[in-house]
Amino acid sequence: MSSTPLTPLSRLPHFDPRTVPVLGIDAHLPAVKPDRLTPNALRARFADPPQWEAEFMREIKFADRESAYAAVLVPLVMRGVNRDQPTVLLTERTTHLSTHSGQIAFPGGKTDDTDADAAATALREAYEEVGLEARHVDIIGTLPVYVTGTSFIITPVVALVEPELVLTLNAYEVADVFEVPLAFVMNPAHHHRHAFEWEGVRREWLSMPYQDGASQRFIWGATAGMLRNLYRLLIA
Repeated sequence: MSSTPLTPLSRLPHFDPRTVPVLGIDAHLPAVKPDRLTPNALRARFADPPQWEAEFMREIKFADRESAYAAVLVPLVMRGVNRDQPTVLLTERTTHLSTHSGQIAFPGGKTDDTDADAAATALREAYEEVGLEARHVDIIGTLPVYVTGTSFIITPVVALVEPELVLTLNAYEVADVFEVPLAFVMNPAHHHRHAFEWEGVRREWLSMPYQDGASQRFIWGATAGMLRNLYRLLIA
């Protein structure tokens, strides 16, 4: 195989992941039961996890750049009358960014030298990107490290978020923010499998398309992979 760096899918001319055919839908897998999605159940699962294995941990490398540590916040907003119907807070990145532009993502970014740990990175980035204040956030654990094709070594930091949050978007980095029910993304009936071949390499990924009013939010790639890992933890 050539040592020439592979082209990121998002940089291919006219590439649109939404147009790549669906090879299969994982409807044969069970959904996570509602009683495992309550705040207390989520805290307990991270405090004393069962034996389980992550499914998505590393993408095919397609960027000729040094590895960099990063963290994302996986914010689970405690919606519902009894705060037992959590949603996942996600962002849509602006289209001019150098990496993962225009994609659906968790708040997060590269680790700074001043960050004490991955949680500090995730909280700082969430505040810088969407104005989420740490006082509304209760970190309950982390998911396995996920390495992107752009050589970011990402620690997903999972947190429960108070519904009273008030957000202020950084317009340079974030085009929009929205919430999707956790029950929706924890149901494999909504997990679509895709594959695309380019430069002799087959790349595979999941998507979790979500209809948000008049807008379809196409959750795919690294974000979908980390959500799938959360599914594997909660279903174990």
